[in-house]
Amino acid sequence: MSELRIRAATPDDLDTVLAFWKEAAEGTSISDDRAGVERLVERDAEALILAERGGELVGTVIAGFDGWRCHLYRLAVHPDHRRQGVATALLAAAEERFVRLGGRRGDAMVLVDNERAHHAWRAAGYAPEEHWRRWVKPLV
Repeated sequence: MSELRIRAATPDDLDTVLAFWKEAAEGTSISDDRAGVERLVERDAEALILAERGGELVGTVIAGFDGWRCHLYRLAVHPDHRRQGVATALLAAAEERFVRLGGRRGDAMVLVDNERAHHAWRAAGYAPEEHWRRWVKPLV
């Protein structure tokens, strides 16, 4: 098994990332398109973190920091590479980024029905806050 490489995405990676999410990520987001991911990388070049093994994309996480809160989205690992430390490495990179930027606590968007993800997030030290509920309003 070749070594895992963790790095920030570049604009050249975006089509590969979008195709990867269709295969490896659970659910979809209104921002899962070229324009949405392009905006993310243009606004914060270090937010989209990739894991590669042997030159192949095997995992992603978005580690967004708005100056106040640390948000984690799109933690996804290719099914053939799960349970091999990819998510752990991605979360470590995200958390190091947050600490470097002055962040104090990370929060993650996790689908309610994705039990596999619940186990992974708990293993990484995260826990649900049942007293919060996400409220959304589409803007487009």
